[in-house]
Order: sequence, then structure tokens, then C-alpha cells
Amino acid sequence: LAVSRRSFLFAPRKRMKDKAKLRLREFDVGDKFSHLPLPKASVLLPLMVRAGKLHLLLTVRSMQLRRSPGEVCFPGGKSEAIDKDEIDTALREAKEEVGLQPEKVEVICRLVPGIDRMNHLVTPVVGFIEDTFQATPNPDEVSNVFVMPLEYFVKPLNYKALPYKTSSGYSSWMHCFMYDDHEHKMSFKIWGLTAHFAVFLALVVFGKRPTFEVDYDLDNLISSSENNFMNLYASLYERKKSNL
Repeated sequence: LAVSRRSFLFAPRKRMKDKAKLRLREFDVGDKFSHLPLPKASVLLPLMVRAGKLHLLLTVRSMQLRRSPGEVCFPGGKSEAIDKDEIDTALREAKEEVGLQPEKVEVICRLVPGIDRMNHLVTPVVGFIEDTFQATPNPDEVSNVFVMPLEYFVKPLNYKALPYKTSSGYSSWMHCFMYDDHEHKMSFKIWGLTAHFAVFLALVVFGKRPTFEVDYDLDNLISSSENNFMNLYASLYERKKSNL
């Protein structure tokens, strides 16, 4: 009886994962943007099923870091010579930052990249991890690790949109979420590129309209996300040319 009960509990979890994987694989860009002449970085978007829902693992950057101390982000960082590709970078960084072993990650896809404030081409790599994973944060890089429901990024309780301009003069809106984590009795602010990737991931997985405005054509999410990115890249490229 115990066995049948366990498999009964396991079935919806497996179905949820399989459905998410199918949707994510439709959005896999592979190495389509890898040739762009920008310095490379990658982040890992670690998904897990917990309490019957998809959750996302995030980190808080150490206060000792020069760049963006105390900000919420995904495990990740700059590409190094030893990395074969963006997936390698994301897995290596996740191991260094939170002790996540690469073989414990089921890599599903690479999504449309973003461009950070330092003009790195940042590739989001999506992977599933076990909900039993216990992070061991590297204190030099990470001060905290937390897990939140992916659905929060389409149905947030506390959200605002901040207007911003990129260094190349491209005007847009930046998502900003406040999340109250009862486990840590803390509130976390998720914004910038991290929020951008989390929102896109949630749009892909759930396929439903968020409760706030997004600058995608939700009926053509694949092409509109790629077009948005290429427009952003083009505006950066134009500025580089005009600075020469």
C-alpha cells in the first residue's frame, strides 16, 4: 500500500515536470545567440517541484561583493576559458556559489539572453533540481538562498514597474517584485535582469497572461522575445558605433 501511495503522490509531480519541460523545450534557443560579439555570462534558473507547485531557487549576493551587493540574483557569472558553452558556465558557477553538483541538475534549455549593465550577454539556462537540495552558500559570494513559487512571477502580491533607460538610450519598464518569505521571515526584492528572466520563465511554463503589463506579444511569445532582444542588442551596437 505504501508503494502505491507513494507512486500516487509522485504522479502529479512528474506530470507537472513533464509539462513544464515540453513547454520549455519549445523555447530552447540553443547556441543561436552565442556568436554575438559581447563578453559572455550565464545564470542557472533552478526549478523544483515543492508542495505540488513549481518553485525557483534564488540567491542573495554577499555584501562584500563590489558589484550589486545584497541584490537577489540567480547562481551564475562570467564565462571562463574552461567552459565549453553557456550551460557549462551556469553549472560551474552554481557549484561554486551554492554547492549544487552539476550532475544533480537536469538541464532543459537555454532561453533568450539578456544584456546586463556591464554589457555582458547573459544566457539563462533552465534546469530541474531535487526539492531536497540543501544549499551550502559560499559566503564570499552568497549571503542567502531562498525558494519561491514560480507563479509569483505572473500573479504577484506585491509588484511595481519602474521606468528605466539602458546605457544605449533604450527606454523600457523594469519589473520589481517584493516577496515575503515566511521560511526566512524576510522580504526579498527581485528586479532588473533577474526579474526579467523569472517573468519570461513563468510566461513560458504557465502560458497565461500575467496580472501586469509585459512588453511581449503573448500570442507570439517566441518571436516577440527574440525581436525584443535583437532590438536591445541593435541599440547597444548603434551606440558602440557612434562612440567610435
